[in-house]
This record gives sequence, structure tokens and C-alpha cells, in this order.
Amino acid sequence: MAYGNTTINGKPKGILFRIRLKLFKWLAKHFPHNSVRVWALRICGFKVGEKVYVSSGLIISTISNEETYNLEIGDRVSISPRVTLILTSDANWSKLNEKIKPVRGSIKIGNDSWLGAGVIVLPGVTIGEASIIGAGSVVTKDVPSNSIYAGVPAKFLRSIE
Repeated sequence: MAYGNTTINGKPKGILFRIRLKLFKWLAKHFPHNSVRVWALRICGFKVGEKVYVSSGLIISTISNEETYNLEIGDRVSISPRVTLILTSDANWSKLNEKIKPVRGSIKIGNDSWLGAGVIVLPGVTIGEASIIGAGSVVTKDVPSNSIYAGVPAKFLRSIE
């Protein structure tokens, strides 16, 4: 179970690491100015490209002592309000953890993509360049470049010429 994991590459993780991650994820979610939200994501160790817009309300679901799964946001990406990016998910301390493996994975959002309001992206998903994800969609699988996806689960609507 990941909750007992307190090392990075065999070295102990301190409480300061966890506090820093929580603080900067909070700034990325709540701070009123976009440049500070983007800066906070970079401080958390996520890769964020140039000219990225991150609206307030961004939720990034990770375990605070987990560094093995990453988030990559390309250049000129637009992330609308209340988007949720799930890098790790499990049943916490429930006995279900004995029966169902935790879900973990990196998320990559390609250059020039746009995530509509309330989009949820599950672990292990890559969103291709210049793609649009419609508001309220749940992205469970990779999205090819130059395409529009929407729905629950997100389905292909059309290509972008």
C-alpha cells in the first residue's frame, strides 16, 4: 500500500516534502493569477510548457509522498475551471486494497490542447496535440491528436482539420 511508502530512491521523505507539495497544489488550485498557478505546478515537479492557462479549481489527485507518476502539460494548453487530473487512485485503507490494485499512471496533455470545464482525466492517459475535450467529459483512454472528444466516457466526435 502506498500510504506506508516514505522513501524516494531509498532516501527518507520528510514531512517538509509533503507539506511543500500540498501547499503548492493548493496555490495551483486557488490563487487568482494564472502565472502563479502555473509556477506552483512547476514547483510541485510537474512539467508545464509555455503560455499555458490553468483556470482556478484544478484538482490533481496524487498521494503526497508519491513521485513516480508525473504530469506533463504541453505548450499553449488551456485548462478550464474544475478540471480533475487523477494520477493515483485507490481505496485508501479499505480492505478493498487487498482485492483491487491501486490505479496509477502519468498524464500527458499535448501542445495546443483544450480541456473544457469539469473534465476528469484518469491515470495513464495521453491527450494528443491540438485536441479538445468537451466540458464534463471523463477521459478513460488516450485521445489522438487533432480530435474532439466528449461524454462519459469520452468518445470521438470528429477530427479537427
